[in-house]
Amino acid sequence: MQRLAPAFALPLLFLAACSGDRERPTDANPTAGAPPAIVKGDPVSCINRSQIRNTVVRSDRVIDFEMQGGKVYRNILTSNCPGLGMDRAITYNTSIDQLCSPQIVYVLQNIGGRLQQGAGCSLGKFVPVEYDRSDKSKS
Repeated sequence: MQRLAPAFALPLLFLAACSGDRERPTDANPTAGAPPAIVKGDPVSCINRSQIRNTVVRSDRVIDFEMQGGKVYRNILTSNCPGLGMDRAITYNTSIDQLCSPQIVYVLQNIGGRLQQGAGCSLGKFVPVEYDRSDKSKS
């Protein structure tokens, strides 16, 4: 099968090149497209699931976990998660009340009105951030 890989790679490269002008995060700047944020402390390995108020998917690589009390943790996944930026929802399985790095989260896809588990991707560290609202007044 390894000999067939180059034949399949060419069409995939062509599709990637024709994917349009939509801005995608890169390894050089994985937070491209996410709202600017100011780091407010050292990264942590785990957050309490019961304290998560809202989960905001920013791209194929960035998820913001908004906690009760207003704290926000930005998680940059270890690599791009196919379909995450489009479906903008995740699911995960854990037997404890914590979500930890490098736990796997899955894209939650709505296919024909039915929710299905999609690609699995590994969480990175949880970085406490505050949204930078200072450049909202600049135009």
